[in-house]
Amino acid sequence: MQRIFDIVFSGVALLFFSPLMIPILIILRLTGEGEMFFLQDRVGRYGNKFKLIKFSTMLKDSPNIGTGTVTVHKDPRILPLGGFFRKTKINELPQLINIFKGDMSVIGPRPQTNRCFNAFPCDFQKEIIKVRPGLSGVGSIIFRNEEEMMHANNDPDTFYNEIIMPYKGSLEAWYVQHRDIFKYFSLIFITLLVIILPSNKLIFKIYPSIPKAPNALNELFKN
Repeated sequence: MQRIFDIVFSGVALLFFSPLMIPILIILRLTGEGEMFFLQDRVGRYGNKFKLIKFSTMLKDSPNIGTGTVTVHKDPRILPLGGFFRKTKINELPQLINIFKGDMSVIGPRPQTNRCFNAFPCDFQKEIIKVRPGLSGVGSIIFRNEEEMMHANNDPDTFYNEIIMPYKGSLEAWYVQHRDIFKYFSLIFITLLVIILPSNKLIFKIYPSIPKAPNALNELFKN
């Protein structure tokens, strides 16, 4: 049933956002490095790889520069318009194509690169690959300010590996173990709500059984 809703929602959304996406493609073609789309291998359902589609917001060779596939706040690899697209999540719109194709779902664990997926504890990896990754989900909502969190730490790489990813893995595994059609629709609603009224903690009030954040992250959650 969730797959049926994915097809309907992504198809309608592609039609609705096409008047916005076409001008963006023209702007990207005429600015930055002229690239319109960024394609990257991500870990999908059953561990199969697929090409994630985003609007281009960073330098072409960014995965091989600086912090690699991990993006930090005010990352120097981000193109002039890229910061705005990332802040507003406009760069994520092409993933509606991934959803329509069946690579992703509207709701699920966030699709990760190999480097980031391998930072999850093994038990969580086994749970996460049971379902299609999502455009949004528990981990995406709680870590909507991940780049700012990384920037606030003196050793972002260690902080990412030892604090962020183990906790994010527990969140994504929690979703897989408790998923149902109610959470599918409620997480869509929460996603829209936090875009309008940004809050990291709202989801904890709605789902009190979600794994609690470690102290190192609680201090960084602003709302």
